[in-house]
Amino acid sequence: MGDTVFVPGARRVEATLDGSRDADACVVACPPHPQHRGHRGDARLSAVSDHLTERDIACLRFDYGPWDEGRGEREDARNALRWAADGYERVGVFGFSFGGSIAALAAATTEIEVFAVSLLAPTAELECGLSAADALDDIVVPTQVVYGERDTTADWRPVVERARENGMTVVELSADHFFVGKTDQVAEAAGEFLVASVRA
Repeated sequence: MGDTVFVPGARRVEATLDGSRDADACVVACPPHPQHRGHRGDARLSAVSDHLTERDIACLRFDYGPWDEGRGEREDARNALRWAADGYERVGVFGFSFGGSIAALAAATTEIEVFAVSLLAPTAELECGLSAADALDDIVVPTQVVYGERDTTADWRPVVERARENGMTVVELSADHFFVGKTDQVAEAAGEFLVASVRA
């Protein structure tokens, strides 16, 4: 079990820091939709975190503040990136589903130097109209999109298409949106990309 961290900012954001504060790198992990029981203990986030911490990369898994249709949640992620950058030399970001969209939007608009972006089954557009697909045009660091070929839950296709147009890494898994029985494959795909990119 990691340490509890409160991320500074206007909204109350509680997080769990897995791994060492002495590591040289930290990945911020954005959970799925909070109105659909998404939280920082999500199995996919935990699996990726385990993969990272076994390789001496810390992982900050956080919960969003009060529901704000995506705009406040994007700021939560940016604040988490700022917190990580204050304590670690190199920072990456990962997110699943709604969190994948938030990760893309945060990476595209933060002043923090981000070294790697990994998006798992991101949906193309949020309720507030923010577009994760468009955000990819403003990300210039190594970026990966992982999706399930049987995913009928998220509108991931525009994100995957934009990622391919931008020469980003795209990984297809034989899975549904929730990657049932595939968390090891998720951890391997996203985890190895993040390790290689933040340490490049």
